[in-house]
Amino acid sequence: MSAAVEVLHERRGQAFWIVVNRAEKRNAINAGVIAGIRAGLREAHVAPDVRAIVLTGAGDKAFCAGADLQPGQAFAFDLSRPRGDYADLLREARDATLPIVARVNGTCMAGGLGLLCMADMAVAADHAAFGLPEVKLGLFPMQVMSLMQRLVPDRVLREWALTGEPFGAAEARAWGLVNHVVPAAELDAKVQWLVERLVDKSPSAIRRGKYALRAIADMSFDQAIAFTEGQIAATAMTEDAHEGLAAFQEKRKPVWTNR
Repeated sequence: MSAAVEVLHERRGQAFWIVVNRAEKRNAINAGVIAGIRAGLREAHVAPDVRAIVLTGAGDKAFCAGADLQPGQAFAFDLSRPRGDYADLLREARDATLPIVARVNGTCMAGGLGLLCMADMAVAADHAAFGLPEVKLGLFPMQVMSLMQRLVPDRVLREWALTGEPFGAAEARAWGLVNHVVPAAELDAKVQWLVERLVDKSPSAIRRGKYALRAIADMSFDQAIAFTEGQIAATAMTEDAHEGLAAFQEKRKPVWTNR
């Protein structure tokens, strides 16, 4: 693990784990947490044999309860800067070319939902509680909405954001906020199951695929189909594509070069 206190970085096989390490604060977000997660994303992307990222919180009570609301910690914006660190974290995660799995081990509220939504997929323990309680503090989940609006129906998001009331893991699963809900004792096994379904696939295909998904998000159909025509042609020219087709024809497992 890294020497960092607030965020731990750990290699587990071909997965790179980023663990918010503030269990006593319900893994609340502060400047150190943001910096530690961003550093982890970068470290994972420069490691040639990393194939997936797992994001989680320490302990079994909270994934992330949102911003640290202690005096001097909460919402201390430098308005001379046009971009904030938390928003830049969400931008960086959206541009990631490695798949990110959120391991939701407990409470996931407010800005913690932003961390959840910046992942490509999520597995939650069945006791996890979710919510956007900002309106109870005279605030609103402004930045989180930028990601959540693409994941859940508009009326569902409006109910969650305007009422600020919590909801459970089953509701989160029903509306597509998480992929899987399991008993807490099975959380690690399910996360590992999902990671294993990622790391044996072509890393270059996943990298180019995530790039394409990001690029076409705001395109019309005509724009997206034209863009992806070029992308499939380029992907077919990679070493991984040649190896994948050869392995299929030879009835063997492919040996990916990530090129």
